[in-house]
Amino acid sequence: MRTPCLGPVRRREFLRAGVLGLGGLGLADLMQAQASGTAEHRDTSVILFWMWGGPSQLETYDLKPEAPSEYRGPFRPIPTTVPGLEVCELFPRQARLADKFSLVRSLHHEMSAHNDGSIEVLTGKTPRQPDPTSQARSEHPDFGMIAARCRGARADGLPNYVGIPRQPFMTQPNYLGVSQAAFATGDPAAEKFRAPNLELAAGLDATRLDDRSGLVAQFDHLRRGLDLHGSLEGTDDFRAGALRVLTSRQVATAFDLGQEEPRLRDRYGRHLWGQSMLLARRLAEAGTAVVTIDALAPTLSDRYFSWDDHINPQTRWDLADAMRYRAPFMDQGLSALIDDIHQRGLDQRIMVVAMGEFGRTPRLVNSAGLIGRDHWPAAMSALVAGGDLRMGQVVGATNSKGEFPQERPLTPQDLLATIYRHLGIDWRSEFTDFSGRPIPILPHGEPIRELI
Repeated sequence: MRTPCLGPVRRREFLRAGVLGLGGLGLADLMQAQASGTAEHRDTSVILFWMWGGPSQLETYDLKPEAPSEYRGPFRPIPTTVPGLEVCELFPRQARLADKFSLVRSLHHEMSAHNDGSIEVLTGKTPRQPDPTSQARSEHPDFGMIAARCRGARADGLPNYVGIPRQPFMTQPNYLGVSQAAFATGDPAAEKFRAPNLELAAGLDATRLDDRSGLVAQFDHLRRGLDLHGSLEGTDDFRAGALRVLTSRQVATAFDLGQEEPRLRDRYGRHLWGQSMLLARRLAEAGTAVVTIDALAPTLSDRYFSWDDHINPQTRWDLADAMRYRAPFMDQGLSALIDDIHQRGLDQRIMVVAMGEFGRTPRLVNSAGLIGRDHWPAAMSALVAGGDLRMGQVVGATNSKGEFPQERPLTPQDLLATIYRHLGIDWRSEFTDFSGRPIPILPHGEPIRELI
């Protein structure tokens, strides 16, 4: 080895530094900033209400009351403030805000497994080897990871990609590097919510923080001496980014829901979804580029733990009962978010999207007194609000049974191109993977012209 020995480090100091590297100060690994990228820096944000499991288009935004009984669902459409635009009767608050959102009813793709469909929708890339067991992990980063890479590090330490309470679990940053993964917050509805890594450990004052910072610097110096290939280049910058997060007043303020008026918190709803949407608004307002809300269920221990509304006789899982349970939570939180963004004059800066990875089978399944629908990627709906886009309209249409797009067929890539456009990212640009191959941000797709 030509690298000179840097001198002895006591075993205890080495282990302590290692613990810091993997624990509290390991946030550095999620805060690496790379100035290169394809984004025109803009103060815009996207909030995704991610309904993993696959929400039924026929029980949310594309009801078919005139379809045969074996297709139409148990709920009726209700009129909204926009003539001709109807939503499910379980969404009365959204109905009163229809001039502030648009519905896209003609989205479709071909991935019928949960993870494959999620990868298609979130990354814009079709999995090469679909996995029907839904154990797949993405080969390509999702749009939040790409936005984080393109935007680069913020001087105030605020993460550019945040997942509430976690990021979608099937996507990975891969060739962008682990630093572009989302910062996971945990449950913001918890009684004493504190985002992880945003407060110093108990009993750790500024002096001890300086001591630990110095110890980590010593450890990094040793590691650089052992790095023969330059793979740790820039580690000091990443450590500095982590310390900025730990000590930044701006970051702490953005995550502090206690600064909101109690009446506003009540308006969003004192549950996981409501407080997640309020936190998402605070982060987007502060400048976070992408916030995903992992909207599996309104609480973390629900019987209806996702939107995967198959019949399950053992648990008595029933689509109608599940929708009656979850819809009020969604209606309250999502309508409060959309209205709040408009009242604050943020509707040009912040874009809100509500969707899942696919729709549900148009034909109902009946068994043991229960109803359900299975996976159906051939037709799905999405709600879009804000983003300086054209609101109060329906884009596209499915046929009379909700089976396939009949007017203006669109893909997840088209919606992602619309999102990238709002974020100021050229979706036609490329990154380089580990083998040196150029990988386009989107292989195809154009922004949805009706929304622009």
